[in-house]
Amino acid sequence: MAAPCYLGWDFSTQQLKVIAIDEQLRVIYEDNVHFDKDLPEFKTQGGVYIHSDRLTVTSPVLMWVKALDMILEKMKSSGFNFSQVRALSGAGQQHGSVYWKKGSIQILKNASSELPLHQLLKDCFSVSNSPIWMDSSTASQCSALEKAVGGAQHLASITGSRAYERFTGNQIAKIYSQNPEVYMQTERISLVSSFAASLFLGSYAPIDYSDGSGMNLLQIWEKVWSVSCLDACAPGLDEKLGFPVPSHSVLGPISPYYSQRYGFSPDCKIVAFTGDNPASLAGMRLQEGDIAISLGTSDTLFLWIQEPTPALEGHILCNPVDSRTYMALLCFKNGSLMRERIRDDCASGSWDEFSKALSSTAAGNNGNLGFYFDVMEITPEAVGIHRFNRDNQKVSGFPKEVEIRALIEGQFMAKRIHAEKLGYKVSK
Repeated sequence: MAAPCYLGWDFSTQQLKVIAIDEQLRVIYEDNVHFDKDLPEFKTQGGVYIHSDRLTVTSPVLMWVKALDMILEKMKSSGFNFSQVRALSGAGQQHGSVYWKKGSIQILKNASSELPLHQLLKDCFSVSNSPIWMDSSTASQCSALEKAVGGAQHLASITGSRAYERFTGNQIAKIYSQNPEVYMQTERISLVSSFAASLFLGSYAPIDYSDGSGMNLLQIWEKVWSVSCLDACAPGLDEKLGFPVPSHSVLGPISPYYSQRYGFSPDCKIVAFTGDNPASLAGMRLQEGDIAISLGTSDTLFLWIQEPTPALEGHILCNPVDSRTYMALLCFKNGSLMRERIRDDCASGSWDEFSKALSSTAAGNNGNLGFYFDVMEITPEAVGIHRFNRDNQKVSGFPKEVEIRALIEGQFMAKRIHAEKLGYKVSK
């Protein structure tokens, strides 16, 4: 009998990835489908469509389905033994939403293994292009939601975040206001994560607490939908969302479609999928008191906290590993690009020179401090370069090595300050 293994799926912005691990957590298979390259018929750029207003950003739902068909066929051709898979789960890009047309549940449940999934589901979506996390077209809906519940801070106290344009509740409100007939034709609204789980389950998968707390709709304390938030977005929304569940819930066995078409065991379990950020916290095995920082184009900080204090900046999400605790998420737009600019200006474009200059100065930078925002920052909302000397006087410039340390210390000091505002306690 084949040794048991487990599949993890990642429905991200630019590609679909799969990984198989054995019981010792060793990787035994991995593959991906790159949307632009492998599915050119959808004509996406970076996996998305950027619309003419430059604010609306969507992805075609059937592209995600076809990518799943393609990757499963690749696995089959490689001789992958699907019968050894005991369970599978995965992650999806946060905030994206999928709109199932009335009657789609029957097609999902009764899928014929003779056909690929994208052919079976081609008429199942009332919205063919899903709004995703890059969309920023819902400013008026955000304003209306905050007003309806008593202000931005009150909304953050309920849902963990003030209203954000990419958050799903505001995207649903936009669809309802612009296309009420499309909204009425929709029987279920999924997040990308619960949509992906639904494909494997052969039924509508519930939204999990962690990904659900990135919607401006979930009461993060009680883990139920907020009636006032739902009512502010669209009528009858609770029925279209279903009941949220803990992120580690076993949803049921795999759909017979996969057993018949690929040879999965009928006993293979589907575990709730979650958002990509909560999945990162789980995958890195963070524990209480830990902080993880991703130093990318934007810097992202996420951490495990016991007693959050939701604020106007940053996000509080339900913890995917322990439903009684929380994770905080902060995003800083002036990340690597800012560091690269200071490297180019002060270290001749060399990271080695940058590091030497940093090492040549003392921690604390003799009281010299800088905050560097080439573009409007998210946390805090500020722009410009602001330098202060040890007497707290604003100055126009620093020597190169002082500038480099001021940048690095300023960036990390900001991360600590804003983490503490959200309830993070620094261990002594």
